[in-house]
Amino acid sequence: MTRRSLMIGCGSYLPERIISNDELAARLDTSDAWIRQRTGIGQRHVAAEGEKTGDMAIRAAERALAHAGLEGEDIDLIVLATATPDDTFPATAARVQAAIGALNGFAFDVQAVCAGFIYALAIADNFIRAGQARTALVIGAETFSRLLDWNDRATCVLFGDGAGAVVLRAADQAPGAPSWGVLSTHLHTDGRQRDILYVDGGPSSTGTVGHLRMVGKEVYKHAVTKLAAVIDEALTANGLDASSVDWLVPHQANRRIIESMAHKLGMPLDKVVCTIERHANTSAASVPLALDEAVRDGRVKAGDLVLFEAIGGGLAWGAGLVRFGVPAEAAPAPVEIRREEVEPIA
Repeated sequence: MTRRSLMIGCGSYLPERIISNDELAARLDTSDAWIRQRTGIGQRHVAAEGEKTGDMAIRAAERALAHAGLEGEDIDLIVLATATPDDTFPATAARVQAAIGALNGFAFDVQAVCAGFIYALAIADNFIRAGQARTALVIGAETFSRLLDWNDRATCVLFGDGAGAVVLRAADQAPGAPSWGVLSTHLHTDGRQRDILYVDGGPSSTGTVGHLRMVGKEVYKHAVTKLAAVIDEALTANGLDASSVDWLVPHQANRRIIESMAHKLGMPLDKVVCTIERHANTSAASVPLALDEAVRDGRVKAGDLVLFEAIGGGLAWGAGLVRFGVPAEAAPAPVEIRREEVEPIA
């Protein structure tokens, strides 16, 4: 038998406040047309005063649990990807754990910036495969608006706030049976490229939060080449070709990068989940936010092969292949849902 991590639920949260391109253009030397042409972004959600990364992570977690038909007490592992934690310590994941009542397990944060969700997914999957966890909550949540220099048009137009989450559950699959769940994850880091995307602050360097700094052309060049390579790595590892992929759910950093990856896979754009126009770049939250939207509107269905990819500061990048949902023979018995009126994925 092979132990797999089935992806049985997802959820997301976006702050109520929306900042449009036109609002930014009223105080910066930019325009809606300039931003859209270069990035594909039309607006971004921004956390309210006093609204923290943990608040958004809790909301996304609750919705993912409801979608999976589970309660917090069913979770024995929480991995929260964020570059914008509530506090230097303790981990924001510990706050989520307490809020949802997941006191039967353990929780921690992981920091890989925009690639954070894929790193967190890989970590949770490996805990499950090793038999050290059975049901995991993987979250990406960010308040990047608090890292931005709002006078720097090259960076402040790019980012937004939000959170997304998925629930993984262990399942044993017989030899020769179709593979579901997380098929593989592939992670990379190149610390030599640290200075092309970073924050110029931190507890041990300046004692301040700092602001995001980026060399856009260099980031774009590395993103296109490194994401293409890691996509090939994921497909090769599973003996698949691009035609096997039902959906590409990419990191929402730049529409041109997203379209480049679709071209690389030979996928029509209607098979690419793209939310950048409405969400902007939400860093570690972008992939699970996009996935949840596509699941909720019926595009991604149980049995679909979904390819995730992302790159961020570090540089850190990765990809993951997931057969989404639960095979019919492994579907759980109906569970009363208390938090939200949604049906479990089947």
